[in-house]
Amino acid sequence: MKLMIGRRTRPDGPNKSTPATPAVARLHRARWLTTLLFAATTAACLVVLAAVAVHTDAQSRTHRVDDDVTHRADGLARTIYYDDQGRLRLDGLTDDSLADGVDALGVVQNQSGTPAVRYAKPSNAALPDQAGLNDIWQTLQHDQETVLVTAPNSDGTDYRWAATPIYQGDKIDAAVLVGSDPARSQADHRKLTEWLAAGCAALVLVAAAVGHLLSGRSMRPALRGLEQQEQFLAEAAHELRTPLTALRLVVENGGSAEGGAPAALDEAVRRVDRMGRLVTGLLSRARIEAGMQEVEHTPLRLDQLVEQTVAELPDPAGITVDTEPVVVDGDPELLSQAVRNLVENALRHGGGTPVEVAVTAAGVAVRDHGPGVQAEDRERLFDRRVTGAGSSGTGTGLAIARWVAELHGGTAQLTDAPGGGALAELLLPPRSSG
Repeated sequence: MKLMIGRRTRPDGPNKSTPATPAVARLHRARWLTTLLFAATTAACLVVLAAVAVHTDAQSRTHRVDDDVTHRADGLARTIYYDDQGRLRLDGLTDDSLADGVDALGVVQNQSGTPAVRYAKPSNAALPDQAGLNDIWQTLQHDQETVLVTAPNSDGTDYRWAATPIYQGDKIDAAVLVGSDPARSQADHRKLTEWLAAGCAALVLVAAAVGHLLSGRSMRPALRGLEQQEQFLAEAAHELRTPLTALRLVVENGGSAEGGAPAALDEAVRRVDRMGRLVTGLLSRARIEAGMQEVEHTPLRLDQLVEQTVAELPDPAGITVDTEPVVVDGDPELLSQAVRNLVENALRHGGGTPVEVAVTAAGVAVRDHGPGVQAEDRERLFDRRVTGAGSSGTGTGLAIARWVAELHGGTAQLTDAPGGGALAELLLPPRSSG
């Protein structure tokens, strides 16, 4: 089918994005809110997991230090003994491997109720001061077993101490003290905490990016639905504008002309029937685009469909139709709308020049003798988004014509007509022999 349409100089192109409507803006706000909630939920979960990991690591390191000093103190205590004269013998202390690598090692012995240092490694400064030793001694006397305490050495550095009692008879007469500096373990713990914090921050950012991507993909159907709704409203306005105007004129003229009411009533009924078919076609297009309905393909006489469509136009006097018998497989309502859009566009943009419609085996051709269409504008006019002030529905009408043609396996195109004007063709495939 060929279509002719007048020249158009609208500056916006077919790839211009549709302005955001309030509904689209709300969807975009919902997307960002979803991203924020996704990131916040991920952050909360990661913070809880990181807190558990930090707490578990701290306890584990404390237990390892306690187990190490307790094991060393208990083992070294077994190397110390009293000789026959009741003297405390430390001969086996320095030879035991448990004494290797300790941060602090000492032996204290009761001297008039006060613990006195008998042995210190690496020096007396590594052991607690006298007040600290007294506190450890009192705790040891109270518990009567190995005790664990945190106390500073003489240099003021907090050590973790294990004190194991050494009995003489039934009384605690001495004790072995093994101390460990927790600074290295604490430094490793801080490093783990910093890595967890950095890792959680990175994961939150990744989660936010993934959430934003997924929410965007999940909202695409809704955005497409809104776009289709806006498109349907624009197409409905385009399709119904002309028949409503014609119906109004028929009613007004019939009411003012003497004896014209019966004829006007018949014409009004005919136009109302046409509007009913238009509405049916609009709904059919909407259902097809939504995937709720298949395109109907029935054998039909394309030449008769074109003749009937042109005859139903408000003013078919300026249109000449040249047809030959052609049978195609297609949807009569959709093809009728496509033909009607092409002819109306030619009438609207042809500058009042005659419009010629021809039906051949290739399809339908519509020609006017107007100013034509610039080459750079031809494809743009088939974009369904080219609407708005000054468009006169051209973008919608031509886009629908191409959409209908593509549904039937064909296409629609605009070219220059020989001798001037525009030529629009709705090219349809030949009917299958089956």
